[in-house]
Amino acid sequence: MDQRQQIVESLDRILGPDALGVHLHGSSVLGGLRPASDLDILVVSRRRMSDRQRQALVDSMGALSGFTGGARPVELTVVVQDEVRPWRFPPTGDFLYGEWLRDTFTAGAVPQPAPMPELALLVTMTLAGDHPLAGPPPARLLDPVPWADVVRASVDGIPGLLAEVDSDTRNVLLTLARIWTTLATGDIRPKDAAADWARGRLPPRHRPVLQHAKELYLNCRYEEENWSEELKARVRPHVDHVLAEIERLTPG
Repeated sequence: MDQRQQIVESLDRILGPDALGVHLHGSSVLGGLRPASDLDILVVSRRRMSDRQRQALVDSMGALSGFTGGARPVELTVVVQDEVRPWRFPPTGDFLYGEWLRDTFTAGAVPQPAPMPELALLVTMTLAGDHPLAGPPPARLLDPVPWADVVRASVDGIPGLLAEVDSDTRNVLLTLARIWTTLATGDIRPKDAAADWARGRLPPRHRPVLQHAKELYLNCRYEEENWSEELKARVRPHVDHVLAEIERLTPG
């Protein structure tokens, strides 16, 4: 059975009619999945989950997520409809599962409701992608996000990115390029397209780092990632330059 269908069936079993809609976002709707892409899913729910449902969903996603048998890592976000409609910032997310959290869940943690500014981006991508896996089109469940909140969520995520420059270099560089592109153009583009846009506006000395990140994104899983010492030495100067461009475009 297709991984996406397995996820939909799992959500139906755990949430039942409270799952109003299940929607793709991220790479699935922005240019297509790449070798290391997660399967990004946003669930709109009628009400907050019980602790029993949270644990059941953690267990289910843990079994369905990962690079085995043709599957992909899953990033699954659940949001209660009346906590984002009408829209307000910062929004609250009800549940978040991602592979980077697996060890935390294995140790017994269970996702709880929490402020989730990045929902501004997720909802915007979900509405633009218009790809329901179950339920009605997302525009029937979600309100458009004001552009000022999309910008704010993008910029608010930068400190977290900078903490991972050395451990998640490819993703950090591409995400910074997308933030720059989003602020400058008003579009949320696929990471490779954002890299192309940004590369054309970089000084020549900063282009090789971003070009390499793009090639890794298009062709390699994370465990296959490699950076020469020469490119590693260029990463921080590149990041500083892009941050200056983002700051220049960020409203005061």
